[in-house]
Amino acid sequence: MTTDPGGSQGGIPLWPAPALYPAGRLRAVAEAVRGKGIGALLLTPGPDLRYVTGYDAKQLERLTCLVIPAEGDPFLLVPQLELKAAQASPASGLGVEMVSWGETTSPFGIIKNRLQRPESVALSDRMWALHVLQFAGIFPGAEQHLASEVLSPLRVRKSAAEVQALREAGQAIDRVHARVPQWLRPGTTERQAGVKIAEAILGEGHATVDFVIVGSGPNAASPHHEVSDRVMQQGDVVVVDIGGTMPSGYCSDCTRTYAIGEPPADFTKYYAVLKDAQDQACDAAGPGVQAQEVDRVARGIIAAAGYGDWFIHRTGHGIGLESHEDPYIVEGNVTELEPGMAFSVEPGIYPGPHGARIEDIVVCTETGRERLNNAPTDLVIV
Repeated sequence: MTTDPGGSQGGIPLWPAPALYPAGRLRAVAEAVRGKGIGALLLTPGPDLRYVTGYDAKQLERLTCLVIPAEGDPFLLVPQLELKAAQASPASGLGVEMVSWGETTSPFGIIKNRLQRPESVALSDRMWALHVLQFAGIFPGAEQHLASEVLSPLRVRKSAAEVQALREAGQAIDRVHARVPQWLRPGTTERQAGVKIAEAILGEGHATVDFVIVGSGPNAASPHHEVSDRVMQQGDVVVVDIGGTMPSGYCSDCTRTYAIGEPPADFTKYYAVLKDAQDQACDAAGPGVQAQEVDRVARGIIAAAGYGDWFIHRTGHGIGLESHEDPYIVEGNVTELEPGMAFSVEPGIYPGPHGARIEDIVVCTETGRERLNNAPTDLVIV
């Protein structure tokens, strides 16, 4: 199990080192708000708030909101019963004012009085409608924007500390995959194997389990199958796609395909194609390469071998504080990859009786790319 390098305060973990959630990030976000011509950025609990402050706040009906006005000082509004948690978080090291509110106070009234009448506001992409509608009510004339308009250009390029956090996440999930074969046995259900895998994800250092997919036999042809009570059998192909969030807040995501005993001959044939496509797509990533070009490499190899109709999803997605974020590795995305961009490369072939996917996280470097997953991609026969 990985250790927590950040120590604790009052018994509350302080994993994030200053390098991971630096004080300068708040200033950079404020500059981006002004640059976009937006009156104020309003961030409720979720990955955006954590990115800016390091505070992993609870999503509650009681409003927690970081307010970053284009002009003036930012402040963090928190329910009184959450104040100690906020003070124990990395947000306390940013010098941002924390404003608490009690059960009989209107938090929206506090924000309205402080901001007056902004012409526009940007709201967290994952803000609850419960709060979105109340903000619309107190700022009826303000044009609403998504916070990602401001934050995505900043979040998409990971710092060295963020890449290290993703590297640690990749190593942790690799260790889980090394243990997976012991749980894929004839007579065991997907659900039973999934429980063991989830326990291993936590045991290898993750703070939470985000998803566990154990797709056996025909279920291997359903990319987002998760688990069922299907009993695994001799000769089954099993797709295992797993991921979680580390104490740092950064995510893992890795897929390997296994076979219980000797797999069908037609599967072995297209698995070799898939492995080649995934290898070459990973190698194609690098600075200046358009995101869609990585997708084209994988898709071209699979289509040329006659399996194009069975590759039914994009080649990849960005990863960081969310398991799915920019940049998306898909046809039509002309974004040029830059150092620090991290994303999955996960082509799949799903003909029906069975299916396969191979997924690694890749980060673009100054001179090429680095795979953050290093578990073997050869088919593992258990």
